[in-house]
Amino acid sequence: MASLPDLLGDIVTSVDAVFLFSPTSSLYDRFQDSEEEVVVVAPDNDVGADDFVELPLEFDNVRDRIKFGIQGAMDAEYVSEGDDVACSVSVFGGNQDSVIRVRVDETVESGIYDLFVNSRAEPGVIRNVFEVAVELGKKGQKGKPVGALFVVGDAGKVMNKSRPLSYNPFEKSHVHVGDPIVNVMLKEFSRLDGAFVISDSGKIVSAYRYLEPAAEGVDIPKGLGARHMAAGAITRDTNATAVVLSESDGLVRAFKGGKLILEIDPEEY
Repeated sequence: MASLPDLLGDIVTSVDAVFLFSPTSSLYDRFQDSEEEVVVVAPDNDVGADDFVELPLEFDNVRDRIKFGIQGAMDAEYVSEGDDVACSVSVFGGNQDSVIRVRVDETVESGIYDLFVNSRAEPGVIRNVFEVAVELGKKGQKGKPVGALFVVGDAGKVMNKSRPLSYNPFEKSHVHVGDPIVNVMLKEFSRLDGAFVISDSGKIVSAYRYLEPAAEGVDIPKGLGARHMAAGAITRDTNATAVVLSESDGLVRAFKGGKLILEIDPEEY
């Protein structure tokens, strides 16, 4: 009678690298003598891996997580196109519970890696904006759902393609997203209309901006409203990234180059 390793061994046979997604130290230690390349993909390199790809978000979609890790590893030249890799991931939370074999080719490429690594804004700034949007999506404003739009990077051009809806509380300030006090301010101001404009370095340039780029030619999924259309249009006409919290369904979405790139459910993040 065939054993499970016999039946499922093809998943890991002759792979060129093993990807460990957010591994514990004990799991990583077990791979120290592996003949294959071992790449750790995680928010922090807590295990001291030599080959490491920083994960800016713990993407709840496993496919997005794997794609980001592989693109990062290709960029660092840990793996090359045509390689076969085995990815050890957690699908249901907790410890690794799944192994997925992936061929490194153009099918693993997506806009998610470019969203964080090849954007005008610093990767940490985009991550901080996501965290504000996710936290706002979880708690809302005084217990009620709220929508918000953050436009990150290429702030000068964004300001030229928008107009104020009210006074700008950040006009003479030098505060940056990511500061806990500033994040509280952003959550408070989000209850009013208009977009936040944030610079490449994370400085909050303005609040209450009405975005004015033409929406013709912007293709967004059906059911999404004016806030998402504005996000798509401003990222088509500038080098900015837009992060939108939807008031209707509570999801956080990112746009770049006029296209929807990433979607996150705050409740699963």
